[in-house]
Amino acid sequence: MARVVGAGLLYFALTFGAGFLLGPIRILWLEPRLGARNAELLEIPVMVGVTFLAARWVTGRLAVPPAAGPRLGMGVLAATLLLAAEFGLVLRLRGLTLEDYFASRDPVSGGAYYASLLLLALLPLLVNRPRATPSRNAVVRRRP
Repeated sequence: MARVVGAGLLYFALTFGAGFLLGPIRILWLEPRLGARNAELLEIPVMVGVTFLAARWVTGRLAVPPAAGPRLGMGVLAATLLLAAEFGLVLRLRGLTLEDYFASRDPVSGGAYYASLLLLALLPLLVNRPRATPSRNAVVRRRP
């Protein structure tokens, strides 16, 4: 259990840290040039890539068991912490209330953001899975 909690905390820290660094770039540089929706839609694939790499690295580095429970526990903990950090810290930095936040979310980029949060929770389950290998006694058939 401690390994799963540690993995979830590290996974959260890596993804939140990347988002915290990319956020000002999106807000200060991309949004004025492209608009909020396009800037957010450009940031999401970068964050999904970071999330994939973080999930792969953390599950391998901390040897998180490949069973669904530990992997989903890691991902759900990270996603929960990410939402808590967003609502608790980011909203304060941007001077928004929770109501303002939801009212100002673009339906397209907001939907993509929430889909990426779901992916954040699921990716630990999908990466670094043990591969099925044929047994030593299995006969491998080749086509003529």
